Amino acid sequence: MLRRSLPRRPEARRILVGTLLSAIGRGLTLPFLFIYLTDVRGLSDPRAGLVIGWYGAVTLALSPLGGTLIDRFGARRVLLPALLIEAVGTGSLALVDSTASAFGVITVVAIGSSAIWSGQNTILASLTADDERQRVYGLNFALLNLGIGVGGLTSGAIVDTARPITFELIYLLDALSYLTPALILLSLPHVGHRLADATAGAKGSSGGYLTVLRDRPFRRLVIFGLVLTTCGYAQIEVGFTAYAVRVAEVTPRVVAWALAGNTVMIVLSQLLVIRRMEGRSRTGALAVVGAVFAAAWLILGAAGLVGTGNALVAALLVVACAAVFGFGETMLSPVMPALTNALATDELRGRYNAMSSMIFGISGVIGPVTAGPLIGAADGKVWVAVVVGGCLAASVIALSLRPLLSAVQDGRTTAADTPVTAPTPA
Repeated sequence: MLRRSLPRRPEARRILVGTLLSAIGRGLTLPFLFIYLTDVRGLSDPRAGLVIGWYGAVTLALSPLGGTLIDRFGARRVLLPALLIEAVGTGSLALVDSTASAFGVITVVAIGSSAIWSGQNTILASLTADDERQRVYGLNFALLNLGIGVGGLTSGAIVDTARPITFELIYLLDALSYLTPALILLSLPHVGHRLADATAGAKGSSGGYLTVLRDRPFRRLVIFGLVLTTCGYAQIEVGFTAYAVRVAEVTPRVVAWALAGNTVMIVLSQLLVIRRMEGRSRTGALAVVGAVFAAAWLILGAAGLVGTGNALVAALLVVACAAVFGFGETMLSPVMPALTNALATDELRGRYNAMSSMIFGISGVIGPVTAGPLIGAADGKVWVAVVVGGCLAASVIALSLRPLLSAVQDGRTTAADTPVTAPTPA
């Protein structure tokens, strides 16, 4: 299954190696930003939530510019500076000592992040054919989570809120990891250039983002993504962590093990899920993702009900929540970028991928800012009800998208399987 999922071009395989190595550094810090800002640097919970929300706001504001620059100059010229800026910003998190410095540093991190997602997806799309793209995106996500899991296990054994230097160390290591994909891209001088130049005789599409927004199926996909990520991904760093620590009253180390369980689920099941999804409806898979995410949050809600009455059961439920959530991710990760690029044209592919990344920017603003107050209401029951309801609503939106797609776009057949009808003679 691994051999089948590998991209045909060696350049794409080297890009995937960069994803894996940089993800190890990301995993060192991913679970701990909220805890680092509050328990180590002394920020209040609301201020830490605002800092993380500000990151989402800046990313959101700059993502459209990143997509435009990618289409105009090529992903290479945008991604390389973005990776360097991200490295500087992430390393500077080790120096944060106040709310003001936290806002300043997180702004630098957000500037780099705003173009990385769309740039990497655009490069992978340019190096893969339509029939392999969904598999490659799934493999990319599995490698991403494998790296995050390795980093999370490492940092879980290192960090100690009583020793700030342990957190400073992992942020510096994370910064160094962003240089790996930059070096790999520098070793591939012919990769990441403007896609429209490679399309013979293609006329540049006018309208820019207006053209993208007129795409009705893509608009529906964006709405689905906004609802799902706001009630799903955007809750991982703040909502999941805060609920697990404050309501279920597990230790930060349990949170680290939970994210490790999430990674184990993804790494072990991703290739099998990719294989089973071939030839099946992508919108149907997205609907299942919403139901799986809802089930994960219900499990976490059960951990809050158990609480300190049985610390072991609460810890196991927190880990189970993360694992079930990971199974949903194995279906979402290959489908969203594959469907986005199935709807995109080469002239506007950077903008389509930027709009897709903006989904995470918008939810990154809403999720952290609302998670704290919702968790504080009725012992977290309001938060659980909102995120479960939102995930189920996303499933309904996904099902409404299917009539707007062709069978090829929905993944129920491939372009190679579609019969070509001979033209009728005049």
